Amino acid sequence: MIKILRYTEYLYLAVALISLYKIGELWEADRDQAYVFVFFAVVSIAMFFFRRNYRKRFEKRRESEKS
Repeated sequence: MIKILRYTEYLYLAVALISLYKIGELWEADRDQAYVFVFFAVVSIAMFFFRRNYRKRFEKRRESEKS
């Protein structure tokens, strides 16, 4: 279960990187579509840190229950 949570964290980072690439590609051509990718990048980065924090809290709780 913990490994799945760790992989989903990095999936959010991958989405953010792809979005950042698309922002650079579309910024001059179609700024409205680039703003959509800005939104995706910001949300993906926020979700990365949220999921990471949640996983670490879950691991600490699980560790304290074992002791």
